[in-house]
Amino acid sequence: MKNIIEIKDLKKYFGKTHAVDGVSFQVKAGEAFGFLGPNGAGKTTTIRTIMDFIRPTEGTVTLFGLDSRRDSVALKSKIGYLPGNVRLNANWTGHEHVGFVAGIRGKEHNALDIAKRLDLDLSKRFRSLSSGNKQKLGIVLALMHSPELLIMDEPTVGLDPLLQNEIYEMLAELKKKGTTIFISSHNLPEVERVCDRVGIIKAGKIVAVETLKELSGKRLHRVEVRFAEKVKTSEFMFDGVENVEEIADGLIFSVGGDLNPVLAKLAEYMVTDLSISHADLEEVFLKFYKRDK
Repeated sequence: MKNIIEIKDLKKYFGKTHAVDGVSFQVKAGEAFGFLGPNGAGKTTTIRTIMDFIRPTEGTVTLFGLDSRRDSVALKSKIGYLPGNVRLNANWTGHEHVGFVAGIRGKEHNALDIAKRLDLDLSKRFRSLSSGNKQKLGIVLALMHSPELLIMDEPTVGLDPLLQNEIYEMLAELKKKGTTIFISSHNLPEVERVCDRVGIIKAGKIVAVETLKELSGKRLHRVEVRFAEKVKTSEFMFDGVENVEEIADGLIFSVGGDLNPVLAKLAEYMVTDLSISHADLEEVFLKFYKRDK
């Protein structure tokens, strides 16, 4: 299977700031690849370099076997792009933006269908849209020509859970049609939902490229539970459970990997309240990606 994206020893320096510092990875045809890292890790700078919006200090970016700089114009016709901060013509309506992009591409599009699925009114001017609706319009423009390569920077920021799920379904449909998808995110559950593999970036360097199975083994959850009777912290001090603390009528602790042993243990007690949430990405990085590789 050929590579659609090939990044080799990519570096981008802004003065003394090494925003991207020797990044290398490949994305295969038809793959959904997550680019995962905390804010400020270098995700957006890498994407802007891939799109030839900024030029690398060193290294190469190859898309579809073509040089991203030399063949930039030809490549743009194959790519759908969603920036991390959607900025469009404030005075234009959604329809005008769609018409402009359609005129450049000169191809059939399904912008109206996508807008309907996202409940977006294309008759409104960009300046009057909420941040969530601005994001929706950016998604419409990125997806409307069914691109061969879709590059999205934080695609569901500002969207409610129902709309997030709609975006995930749309991405799954594109992937079935053969679209290669590259998503930058700091949202671990989102990447787990959408992607086949992930590249993990920290302080401008790739610290791991992993399959979803490998990443799932690093999943962290925070559990807060209250019981009808007092339960000792020692009852939950077993493999996979960390940082067990007492609270009023219950316990708080972290769980790495499989939750089922904890759920089985909880079933032994009368539970009055239970909350399980994903640990944030910073906690995952502190636990698993302390050292650069």
